[in-house]
Amino acid sequence: MRRIAGIVLAVLLIGGVVAAVVAGRHGDDKGTATKTVRGVIGSEKADFFADPDVVKALAAKGYTVQVESSGSWAMEGLDLKGYDFAFPSSQAPADALAAKYHAQEPLPRPFYSPLVVVAHRSAAGVLAAGGLAVLDGRNRGTLKMGAYLDAARQGRTWQQLKGASAHGELTGTLYITSTDPETSNSGALYLAAASYVADGGKVVASNADVDRTAPLLHQLVSVQGAQQSSSDAVFRDFVSGAGNPLVLVYESQIAALLQQQHTVDDLVVLYPDTTVNSDHTVVPLDAAGRALGDLLSTDPTLRLLAVRHGFRPQGDASEFLSATAGATGYLNQKLTGVRQAPVPTSAVLHEMARRARG
Repeated sequence: MRRIAGIVLAVLLIGGVVAAVVAGRHGDDKGTATKTVRGVIGSEKADFFADPDVVKALAAKGYTVQVESSGSWAMEGLDLKGYDFAFPSSQAPADALAAKYHAQEPLPRPFYSPLVVVAHRSAAGVLAAGGLAVLDGRNRGTLKMGAYLDAARQGRTWQQLKGASAHGELTGTLYITSTDPETSNSGALYLAAASYVADGGKVVASNADVDRTAPLLHQLVSVQGAQQSSSDAVFRDFVSGAGNPLVLVYESQIAALLQQQHTVDDLVVLYPDTTVNSDHTVVPLDAAGRALGDLLSTDPTLRLLAVRHGFRPQGDASEFLSATAGATGYLNQKLTGVRQAPVPTSAVLHEMARRARG
C-alpha cells in the first residue's frame, strides 16, 4: 500500500501544539512578500500552507504566512497572544475562540470537508452483506449510521456478520477508529453526528440530552482504547495498511491523495448517510488575520490550490467538481443522499467529549 505523499510535518511534539510548519521565510520579508502573518491551524491544513505554490500565491498578494499545528479543540487552551489568526477545522471551536478573543463576526470560512469512513474492501463488503452499508461500486458506498449505531450498542463483533469468516483480519469488536474528541475536531464531530442519529434527529442541547446519549458515545470511544490526536496520523496508518479496517477521516484527505496518484488499492470510501461538514473557519485576531481569511475565501488561485489539497471551497462547487472528475469512483461529488447533522455548541460538545472519554 502506498504511503501518503506530501506529508510535511517538520516537528512532532507531545504537547498542545502538535507540529510547526512555516509557509514562506522565517520572519524575513523579502521579495514580493511584505507582511508576515502568524497563525495556529488544524494539522490537516499543514500540507496546504507548506505547499510551495500556496506560498507563492500568498507572496504575490504580499503575505508570508507562518503557522503552527494544533488540535482544533486544544486551541482554546493555547495562549494566542502575538498571533494574527487561528484556523480550527470547524465552526464550533472557532465560535468559542471568537468569543474568547472578541473576534468580529462573520468569521471567514474559506473551505469545508465532510467526514467519511474509509474501509478496506473486505470490510466494506461484509458491512454491506450485514445491512450496515450500501455499495455504489468498487470503491464507494454509504454507511447506514442508524444500523451501525445499533450494532455498536449491541457490541457486535465482525465474526457475527455474514461473510466475515472468509477474512482473517476481520476479528474482534466492530468499530470505527476516530481521533480523541477532547482535542481533535474530527473526533468531536463524530460524536456530534452519532448523537444526532441516536437521539432521533435531534441536536444535543441540554444536560438531559447529554445524559441520554452519553452511554452510547462512551461505548463508541472506549472500545478504541488509546486514540490519536491527529486525523493525519490515523489516515497515514490506514493507507499504509496498519490499524483498524474502518477509520473516520476527512474527505479532503482522500481527494488530495487521489489527485496525486489517481487510484488507491483496497480503498472504499463510505459516506455516512448522516455526517457533519468540517467548516474550516478563520478566527481573525487582528486586521491582518481578517485580511488573510478573506483572501483565502475569495482569491481564485488560492481556492484552486485548496481544491488540490482536497477541500471544497465555500460557494461555487464547480472548482471541486472539475478537479475531482476523475475520482468519482471514490468520491460522492454532490453528496447525494448525505444528510448534514447540526453541531452542538462548543460547551455542550466539550461535555459530550468528556463523558465519552469517561
